[in-house]
Amino acid sequence: MATILILDDRTTNRNIFARLAMSLGENIRVEAFGEPEVALSWLRENDADLIVTDFRMPGMDGAEFTRQLRAISSGPAEADIPVIVITAYNDRAYRMRALEAGATDFLLSPVDHYEFVTRARNLLRMRWQQQLIQDRALNLERELEHSTRSREELLRDSRKALAQVIDTVPALISASDRDGRCVFVNASQARFSGADPGTLVGHDISLMLGAARAARSRTLDQLVFETGEALPAREEEAMGPDGTLRSFLTTKAPLHDRDGRVTAVLTTSIEITERKQAERRLSHMVHHDALTGLPNRAHLRDRLRRELARGRRGDHVFALMFLDLDRFKAVNDAYGHHLGDALLHDAAQRLTEAMRPGDMVARLGGDEFAILLADISGQEQAEELAAEVMATLSAPFQFEGMSLSVTASIGITLHPRDGTDPDELLRNADLAMYRAKAEGRNGWQFFAATMEARAREIMQIEADLRQALLRRELVLHYQPQIELRSGRVVGVEALLRWRRNGKLTGPGPFLAVAEETGLIGPINEWVLAEACRQAAAWAEDWKAAGVAPLRMGVNLSPVQFRRQDVPALVLRVLGETGLDPALLDLELTEGILMDQGAEMAARLQSLRARGICISVDDFGTGYSSLSYVKNFPVDRLKIDQSFVRGMTSDANDAAIVRTIIELAHVLRLQVVAEGVETEAQLEALRAEGCDEVQGFFFSEAVPPDTIAELLRQDPIGPRLAAGAALRSPDSGR
Repeated sequence: MATILILDDRTTNRNIFARLAMSLGENIRVEAFGEPEVALSWLRENDADLIVTDFRMPGMDGAEFTRQLRAISSGPAEADIPVIVITAYNDRAYRMRALEAGATDFLLSPVDHYEFVTRARNLLRMRWQQQLIQDRALNLERELEHSTRSREELLRDSRKALAQVIDTVPALISASDRDGRCVFVNASQARFSGADPGTLVGHDISLMLGAARAARSRTLDQLVFETGEALPAREEEAMGPDGTLRSFLTTKAPLHDRDGRVTAVLTTSIEITERKQAERRLSHMVHHDALTGLPNRAHLRDRLRRELARGRRGDHVFALMFLDLDRFKAVNDAYGHHLGDALLHDAAQRLTEAMRPGDMVARLGGDEFAILLADISGQEQAEELAAEVMATLSAPFQFEGMSLSVTASIGITLHPRDGTDPDELLRNADLAMYRAKAEGRNGWQFFAATMEARAREIMQIEADLRQALLRRELVLHYQPQIELRSGRVVGVEALLRWRRNGKLTGPGPFLAVAEETGLIGPINEWVLAEACRQAAAWAEDWKAAGVAPLRMGVNLSPVQFRRQDVPALVLRVLGETGLDPALLDLELTEGILMDQGAEMAARLQSLRARGICISVDDFGTGYSSLSYVKNFPVDRLKIDQSFVRGMTSDANDAAIVRTIIELAHVLRLQVVAEGVETEAQLEALRAEGCDEVQGFFFSEAVPPDTIAELLRQDPIGPRLAAGAALRSPDSGR
C-alpha cells in the first residue's frame, strides 16, 4: 500500500490530483489537505510515499512547506520522501526555490495529466527502490551484528550484498581513482556503456565514457580530490547505446579510506530525459502561437532585444513590419471561426516560406502578424520585401471548395531611425499600419513622426470628449428640410457640434475617435434625447400659433446597433420627452441595414409600428441597390450629396439621381436630396420630381432659436424657393 499526500488550497485541484493519484494502481491511498499546517501535523504522526503540493498558497507557499517537511523528518525514510511542487510560474527562480527547499521535481500548471501520472509513477518506483535499499541495508546491519562469521567473511559478504543493492538502483554509478581508472561500476552504468562490469574495472574511464566525456569527468574528479568536497549536481547529455541523446543529473562525491583520505570519486547520474523534454515542450508553448506554430509576441520581443544589442555593436539596420489582414472579421462572420483559423494558418505558412534565412515571422494575436527583417540595406530593400509579402498573400486561398482572396495593410519601422527599444518599434509599426488602413488598405506605410503626433492628438481628443459629455459642451444645430411642392419647411436634421475651447466644430474631427473608443454610444444617446426634447418643445410652442410641428431627423451609428437595444432606447426617450413618434425620423446608412439583415428588419418594423419614420441616409454610396429596400420598412431615401453636386455637370450622376427618384416612387418611398447648393441643382431636382431638399442653398445647420425665427417669417415658401434663407457655404454639415 502506497500513500500519496495531496496539498492544495483549492478543492477542485485537490479532487483532480487525487483522482490522478488513484489511477496509479490498486494499492494507492490518498490523503488530501487544504492547509499546509494540517498536512505537516499529519506527517508528524504518519508516513507518506509521495507528496504533491501547490506552490502558491496563502500563509505558507510550497517551498516553505517542503523546507518544514524536511526539518521534521526523523530519519532517512522520511527525508527521502519525493515531493512534486506544482507552480504556474515559468520563472527559473521559483523552480530553484522549490528545489533548494528539498523538492524532488516540479510541474507547471495547468498540469498535463499524462505527465503527472508518468512522473508520479517514476517517483513512487524510486521511493520503493530506496526503501528496498534501506531495508536491505538494515538487514545487512542486523546480520553483521548477530553473525558469528569471521570479520573477513562478513566484509566479503557485505561488499557483495552492497554491490547487488547498488546494481538495483536506477542510476548510473561508478567510481574512479586519482589516475582516472575505474574502480567500481554498477550494472546500469555498464549496460549504458555497452560493456560488462568486469571489462571496465581497472581500465581508464575513457573506455566507459568515451574520450570527450572522460576528459571532462577527470577535470571534475581532480577538483574533488583537491577539495575533499562533493560537487553540486549538474546537467549533462550523453549518447545512449541506442544512439539517442539522453539527459542526466550528475553528482560527484569523495570516497574516503579509514584514515579519512580521499581514495576515489563516486559519480552518480540520474536520467532526467523525460523532464527535459517536458521543459522543452513547455518552453515552446510559452514562446509560440498554438494555432500557427509561429513565435508569439514574447518571443519576438526577445529577438528584437538581440537585434538591438547587435545594433549597438556596429552599423546594423533592420526593419519591423506590422501586418494586419484586411476585413478578416468579415471572413469569420461569413464562414465561421474554423475557416478563419484555417486562413490564418495558411497565411502564416505562406509568410514563413517567403522569408529569407534569419528573418522571423510572428503572430501577435487575432489577424495581426509581425515580420522581422534582420539585415537590410535600407528603406528601399524594406519596400521591396513588403511588395513580396503582398504578392505572397495575393494568390487566392482554397478552403472546402471555396476560393478566398485577402489583402493586408503593413506598417514598417526601421532601426535605428524609428526606435531604440522593442516596445517603441512595435508601437510605431502599429501606427504606420493604421495609416496604411486609413489610406485604403492593401498597401504599406513607413512610420513617420507625424503619426505619433496624430496618435497623441487622438488621445487628447478622447480625453477632451469625455469631459465634453460632463461639461455639456456638445450642442445640436438643425438643418431645414424643405418640401418642394409647397416650399414649406417640413423637417430638420439634427447635426452634432462641439464647442471646444470656445470654437464650434463639426463632428468630422472627433466622430471617428468616438466610434473607436466606444464614446459614440453615450454621445448618440444624448443626441437622440436632446433632439426629441427640442422637437417636443417646438411642437408645444408653435401649437397655439397654428404652425405645423417639424419632423426631427436623427442619425444612428452602426456601433449603436451592435452594442445597444436601439428600439428600447428610442421608445424610452420618446416616453421621457413626450414627443409624438410620428415626428421622429431615424436616419440609417445602407451598411446598417445590410449588416443586420433579417434581425434589423424586425427591429425597424417594431419602431415603424409605433409611427416612427425610417430614412436611408447617404443613399447610393454603399450597396447602391434598391432591390433590398423593399425588404426593410423604410419611408424615405436621402440621395447622397455627391450625386446631387454632380448632376448638373455629369450625365451619369444625373441618371443615378433620376433612377433613384423614379424607382423610389414606384416603391411608394419619399426622396430627400442632400447638399443642394445652387439654383440649378434645385430646378433639376424639382424637374425630376424630388420630394424634399436640404442644403446650403437654403440654410446651413443653425441653432434652435434660428429655426424658430425662420418659421416665423412670412411668407416662408417663396423665400425658401428663391433661396433667400440663411446661407453659409463655408460651414460643414
